[in-house]
Amino acid sequence: MGRVAYARIAPNEDLVQGVEKLCLAEGFRHAFVRGGLGSLIDASLGLRDGGYQQVAGPAVEVVSIAGEVRSGPDGAPVAALAGIVADTQGNVYGGPFLAGWNPVCVTFEVTLEEWLPDTETAA
Repeated sequence: MGRVAYARIAPNEDLVQGVEKLCLAEGFRHAFVRGGLGSLIDASLGLRDGGYQQVAGPAVEVVSIAGEVRSGPDGAPVAALAGIVADTQGNVYGGPFLAGWNPVCVTFEVTLEEWLPDTETAA
């Protein structure tokens, strides 16, 4: 394992793309998302059949979040995040967050832990 970063994603910024941006800024080629705290304007979660589920806000609370970031073929960070959210009526939903469809409401605090694959630590 490598460094740990605690960071904030700004309002209206996409959750998934925000995590990718943070990894780029910190120089993390690979990372684990260890936790987060915040809410989304609306949430879009993937379904097993390939579709998606829209959870209407405003202020959809993220109850839990986990995931990882890996370098894509072009070297850019690509995040795969999943979580549990609750809508304004207290209904709970879960699944993978869809990139570009999960705008942060006020702020979102996230903890990232750098992962150093064996091939990188040997160099």
